[in-house]
Amino acid sequence: MRHIMSQQFRTVIFDLDGVVADSEPWWNEIDAKLLAEHGVTYRGEYHRNVLGVSYRLAVEFYKKAFGLSVSTDEMMRRRGEIAADFFANRIDVFPSAKPVLQELRQMNLHLAVATSSMSASARPFLARHALTTFFDVIVTGEEVEHGKPHPDIYLRAAEKLGVAADTSLVIEDALSGIAAAKAAKMRVAAIPDTRFVDRRDYEREADYLLGSLSEIPALIRRVDSCKSR
Repeated sequence: MRHIMSQQFRTVIFDLDGVVADSEPWWNEIDAKLLAEHGVTYRGEYHRNVLGVSYRLAVEFYKKAFGLSVSTDEMMRRRGEIAADFFANRIDVFPSAKPVLQELRQMNLHLAVATSSMSASARPFLARHALTTFFDVIVTGEEVEHGKPHPDIYLRAAEKLGVAADTSLVIEDALSGIAAAKAAKMRVAAIPDTRFVDRRDYEREADYLLGSLSEIPALIRRVDSCKSR
């Protein structure tokens, strides 16, 4: 894990998939449905290759892996439609998400979501679980030209919040998202989902390694306490 000296935290920026939304188990079903429309039987064997990346990168990966000649834009559109249905009706929130968000707001922190998912998936999901009002800013995949692992989405979130990058803590579950946040000069706390990834890969990349969302408030208090001495 990397540790860098910087200012106290003013903002916490959350990835959505696999951090607030317990969605990672569902992405294999979403992509299986997408690929079945092109005659491909998919059982999630490439989950790690598309974890946390933009829709465009995921679709381009699948096209290459399965030799598909379909339009990238059309495949992205269809993936978005399928995902929107899953997020609106089937995907649940991690149980600790709402209590943690409430505690962070009580700590006078600004909160944001920066997700590769499309607005049509992310916003209905947040509304269904009564989470929208916790966030000052929500940035979704179609708002930036380059998705994760590029830094654009995290830079856009900081810009909309009006905060400096080095006062922001990003919460991520994907290596591509960690790379995006680090490229934006932000600190990153990783919560790897060990159902799908190797925790050791994250120790080398993230500033902080957590076991669950519930550890975030204590981390912020500990870091801010060290900075104020």
